[in-house]
Amino acid sequence: MLQVKAGQVDKMGLLFERYHRPLFAFFYHSNGNATASEDLVQNVFYRMLKYRHTFTGEGEFRTWMYHLARNVLADAAKKDKPSLHHKDVADLAEKIAGGTPADGSLQKSQDVELLHRAMARLSPDQREVLVLSRFQELKYEQIAQLLDTTVGAVKVRAHRALCQLKDIYLKLENGSKVREL
Repeated sequence: MLQVKAGQVDKMGLLFERYHRPLFAFFYHSNGNATASEDLVQNVFYRMLKYRHTFTGEGEFRTWMYHLARNVLADAAKKDKPSLHHKDVADLAEKIAGGTPADGSLQKSQDVELLHRAMARLSPDQREVLVLSRFQELKYEQIAQLLDTTVGAVKVRAHRALCQLKDIYLKLENGSKVREL
């Protein structure tokens, strides 16, 4: 990113190749809409170019990138909230797997859909902490910097969100088993 900041804009392609999938997953886990997620990823890279002068290189690039991503997500939620909640689970599996479905098994697809439904029932704050810590694999220190809080607070939030996700998932799973009978 420092090279992009210095004027080597062609290096942006390398950053896109490296980070577009994790950003897509971040947005998709937040909104459940593949098309909107792709648009949001593009917006983040546009803002990276527009605000490249704000990247100092003192912190980690991913933290700065997710800060931009959070702002893009918040702006999109303010602008067009209803369109961000469309579910497209098959598209998610394809995008995360790198363009091809990882496994065609019906059970795995149902489990992914159930997990997505459970994630959608979490509060936006809980979902964000889980997406950043579990799916994007950011360190608690990075998340704390991004959310402007302490590492301890992030750990507590992540633990509580994971417990809440587990409860919701099990309730949904039991509900679907009852319907099958």
